[in-house]
Amino acid sequence: MPIVDYSALGFPNLAIVLVLGYLLGSIPFGLLLTRMAGLGDLRSIGSGNIGATNVLRTGNKKLAAATLLLDALKATAAALIAQAVFGHNAGLFAGFAAFIGHLFPVWLGFKGGKGVATYIGTLLGVAPLMVLVFAVVWLSVAFLTRYSSLSALVATLVIPVVLWILGVEETALVTAAMTAITFWRHKANIQRLVAGTEGKIGQKG
Repeated sequence: MPIVDYSALGFPNLAIVLVLGYLLGSIPFGLLLTRMAGLGDLRSIGSGNIGATNVLRTGNKKLAAATLLLDALKATAAALIAQAVFGHNAGLFAGFAAFIGHLFPVWLGFKGGKGVATYIGTLLGVAPLMVLVFAVVWLSVAFLTRYSSLSALVATLVIPVVLWILGVEETALVTAAMTAITFWRHKANIQRLVAGTEGKIGQKG
């Protein structure tokens, strides 16, 4: 039996759910918004990432906030649509596919964001109370360390543990996979954290 049961979906419906999730997740809102605002190609700014953190490096906080919101909601939309049509596990698959789509968008040569906002958006679609847990952990770690990346990493680590303790095993396993991928995507941040060179929240230069 698979770790997350898709048998009730059937292969054709599973394929639909995965394609839906991936396509929604692959919409590069950060890149689109910065271009519409006349700020050029986001990939040539800062880290070259298409997420909200790099949008913030343009100096436009409203645009960064909009990117964060839209990157989250695209995963939420994918999860909710799939869940409404095919059930809870379909929402899990769609949210995960949206997460992958954000990280590896075919339109951008599979070079996308780091996935934190889309991770949160998936939670909002399949386990909304976990968004509150994520926020509490993120804010607590940020208050203590002032490292945004560390706050996100710790929060993604806590989520599957809490879900497992609550007995929501399938959601815990899917989010655990997302957490592992998030850590991999943040490997440069982790190296800087270990070296003590990671930038802190509010730090200039």
